Amino acid sequence: MRAVVNNGGIRTVDVPEPEGDGVRLSVVSAGICGTDVGFAAAGVSGFVYGHEFAGIDDEGRGWFVEPTIYGGECAQCRVGSTQRCTEEGHGNLGVFSDGGMAERVRVPEYTLLSLPDGLDVRDACLIEPAAVAWHAVRRARARPGERLLVLGGGSIGLLAAAAAQAAGHDVDVEARYPHQRCAAEELGCGEPGGEYDVVIDAAGSRSSLGRAAAAARPGGRVVSTGVYPENEPVPGIVSLTKELTFVHSIAYGRHDGVREVEEAARMLAERPEVPATLITHRFPLEAAAEAFRVAADRASGAIKVVIEPARPHSGSRTRQRVTPSGEL
Repeated sequence: MRAVVNNGGIRTVDVPEPEGDGVRLSVVSAGICGTDVGFAAAGVSGFVYGHEFAGIDDEGRGWFVEPTIYGGECAQCRVGSTQRCTEEGHGNLGVFSDGGMAERVRVPEYTLLSLPDGLDVRDACLIEPAAVAWHAVRRARARPGERLLVLGGGSIGLLAAAAAQAAGHDVDVEARYPHQRCAAEELGCGEPGGEYDVVIDAAGSRSSLGRAAAAARPGGRVVSTGVYPENEPVPGIVSLTKELTFVHSIAYGRHDGVREVEEAARMLAERPEVPATLITHRFPLEAAAEAFRVAADRASGAIKVVIEPARPHSGSRTRQRVTPSGEL
């Protein structure tokens, strides 16, 4: 079986077939996350990459895999914050344990989510970052009439904008690259201007954190979704004089018994233009090294780069095609 690992660089190599308990899936789509790109650059190795993935079972039914591994008994799990599980063995598939950039996987049954009508399994890997964005918008607790700004035009930023729209809010997006600005416009997002009640930082840098504080109104809220490369000081005098509230948001969980990945999947199914806009490149498994190169080049025109280990059956609903170069 072929899979993507970091072995002196990103490589597609032979690995043993997955064995043991769990449901076997043929992986159809696996998204490359910024975390994956960071792992590759740092030489992190010892496991199969990929925590954004979806596939089909032996009967041909499509599934998304929620990569969070949790025990379900600790205090955090009992309140629905499975992403904060404290039990032994908790973690994430594709993050220091084998993930979904492989021809086949075996995953715990509780990680599976049946795909809603209207969402192609080739696009379903987008559920994972969409759930991250959905959780951030929930953490923002935006009220009707409040102004929202998203900093960052990558996949998390654009999905946060889509999630805010799904919650009934108008939202502006500040993007660095022209292709990101075009994508934001296609999703109906405005251009930044003035002060905002809520600023979602989806860029994850020292400069974006400072920009978020500057853009927030007095008494406003800044929601951070980025994984900062080092300790980031809260912008001092601006945050103090404005009395800003900083909210951190990590991954996704459950609320009122509902999985946030399920809500994110429904949003993608109801707005097919979102995956059509965000998934800019598709590569076969053997071209993983090139896929990572494109994903790491922010100016390349890429937003979400997807690796396709297996092709779905001919009846699969899709508007996109993969070519040898990976370009749509």
